[in-house]
Amino acid sequence: MARPPLAGLARTIRGEVRTDPTSRLDAGHDASHLVGRPSAVVAPADTADVVALVRWARRHRVALVPRGAGTSLDGESVPEAGAVVVDFTGWNRILEIIPESRWARVEPGVVNARLQHALHRHGLFFPPNPGSWQTCTIGGNVGTNASGPRSFRYGPTRRWIRELDAVLGTGERVHLGSRVEKRSVGPDLLQLFIGSEGTLGFATEITVRLEPEPEVRRGLIVPLPPRVRLGRLVRHLAHARGTGLSAVEYLDRYSARGLAEDRAAPWEDGAAMLLLEVEADGPAEADRRIGRIRKVLGTQGAARSIREFPDADRLWDLRGESSRVMDDHLGHRIRDDIAVPLLHLDEMLRAIQEIARREQVDVHVFAHLGEGSLHPNFVVDPASAAANRLRTALYAASLRWGGTISAEHGVGSLKRPFLEGEVGPVGVRLLRAIRSACDPDGILNPGKLYPAEGAGRRSSRSPSAAAGGRARPA
Repeated sequence: MARPPLAGLARTIRGEVRTDPTSRLDAGHDASHLVGRPSAVVAPADTADVVALVRWARRHRVALVPRGAGTSLDGESVPEAGAVVVDFTGWNRILEIIPESRWARVEPGVVNARLQHALHRHGLFFPPNPGSWQTCTIGGNVGTNASGPRSFRYGPTRRWIRELDAVLGTGERVHLGSRVEKRSVGPDLLQLFIGSEGTLGFATEITVRLEPEPEVRRGLIVPLPPRVRLGRLVRHLAHARGTGLSAVEYLDRYSARGLAEDRAAPWEDGAAMLLLEVEADGPAEADRRIGRIRKVLGTQGAARSIREFPDADRLWDLRGESSRVMDDHLGHRIRDDIAVPLLHLDEMLRAIQEIARREQVDVHVFAHLGEGSLHPNFVVDPASAAANRLRTALYAASLRWGGTISAEHGVGSLKRPFLEGEVGPVGVRLLRAIRSACDPDGILNPGKLYPAEGAGRRSSRSPSAAAGGRARPA
């Protein structure tokens, strides 16, 4: 796309247009290892500004890349050279909270943690809590269909969005969704928008569903025996009644050891761990539920040395430190995410270790284990040929066991070449058709999500997947 006439842009909108090197540098990268070179950063003043900006970009064939907190891990908010970054961090108003109806209306730049704090005064909460919840924005959560530890019980972000106002790539405004609980008026256009990574339109207002806060949230650290069958253990926990489990997290022994050394954490050295959150309506019920959990763990030989935290947030503070410790101790690494059915969890964990051995690299795994969502961290330069081989083998193994190449991080530019391996050529064609209807000029976040035209199939696809998309486990 052409370099934009920025002087004309400054006359088109009332918001701020920044072209200084620092602003462009800050907006050129996200939490992935990728770096882009935008020509400008624009902070629109209001929705009318967004409409004017999109129409200007259509006239001049300029790419627009939406940006919130920049916490995405697969390059979703990294601009291509010459693009204009649209900064929504200033769109941070909580417009309305209606406790009686259990919904809130917010701008896309509202930080997840700030919304949670505001809702706490009403005894409510917004269930999605990505690992970056202290900094990530609701608009970013919607754009990638983010999840987090509580997704074991509450599901991903798409389950909690009621309405959305957006500006499409045509420059038109659209309202999607409804405040009623039940609605049958054709395909759900709102759900098409969630997870689209800013390629269909830019959200300007979002209405989210809420839940009452549980009275008690306790945390458990469960050291695991060396040869425990994780898949079977987690299936027993997931299917047990009356446990109140809202999160089932996992740190392998390498991740747990690094965190223990860094924080003098209170668990056994060298043991992998489960981190569990239990919700209850009172202390007595919490005690009963934890008793049931202990019995389930006991049947799998995993009931020794369990440590309880009266406030689960303390547990998640420790869990959140694991990524920072990895940054300090490991340096360059691939921070990936996949998911497989719980039935094939042990096979996938073994496959991850075999892939690492084959490439002679270290791997550290943590996981939202309750839904089979695994986060392998391969210690390798993300831009190397070995990194591409690792990704290719990882996604092939996930699809072989009926899984997905992305459980919650999205596709972005890093996983874009592998998307067809999961959804198949017909699925890619449908996705492109939807995008063409919303963004006929391809100006919204180009180079993300959709495989390049004529790119062909990547080796992440097994032969049995060639006809219809994903491979099926034998």
